[in-house]
Amino acid sequence: MASSAIDGRQLTALFIAGAANLEANKDWINELNVFPVPDGDTGTNMTLTIKSAVKEVQDLGNTDNMKDICKAMSSGSLRGARGNSGVILSQLIRGFSKVARDHDKLTVPILADAFDRAVVTAYKAVMKPKEGTILTVAKAAADKSRELADQGVTDLDEFFSQVLKEAEDVLAKTPDMLPVLKEARASSIRAERDWCSS
Repeated sequence: MASSAIDGRQLTALFIAGAANLEANKDWINELNVFPVPDGDTGTNMTLTIKSAVKEVQDLGNTDNMKDICKAMSSGSLRGARGNSGVILSQLIRGFSKVARDHDKLTVPILADAFDRAVVTAYKAVMKPKEGTILTVAKAAADKSRELADQGVTDLDEFFSQVLKEAEDVLAKTPDMLPVLKEARASSIRAERDWCSS
């Protein structure tokens, strides 16, 4: 059965599941990290940030009050923000929450508005935004969200499936958008070729 809206309890469940997925993949994300420096802690910092937000959401108990849930998501992520990636993630959550908090249920058009606000908020928080980073992927997801909303898509399964695919496609292109990523990929290929020929 197609679903066309997310209530507060469902948002909580989705947020907690997303945090668990982020934590499960933090090592992979750490390996992706080469900008602004290859310190390999992006996944760890994002995980610590979102776990702080999850704790505040869980402390609310079994509520469906969207305003309270969004406030906990936003304040928890801001308080727990670690490193550049954690700050950007907290700003994405903050922007999303500013729109979502004013609705009892989130539909595709509202989600598109929330994703737009998330991206605007995150870009404003970065002094010199660079394409080829998490900001680029977030913007692509927001743009796809808006496109689907404008097309009249209402089914959330279809919506999230297409938004995720767009984000994954853009993520795969990010190494060509930022010189330091392109060089890191070339260095990795050279190292693997040297190892194989030795």
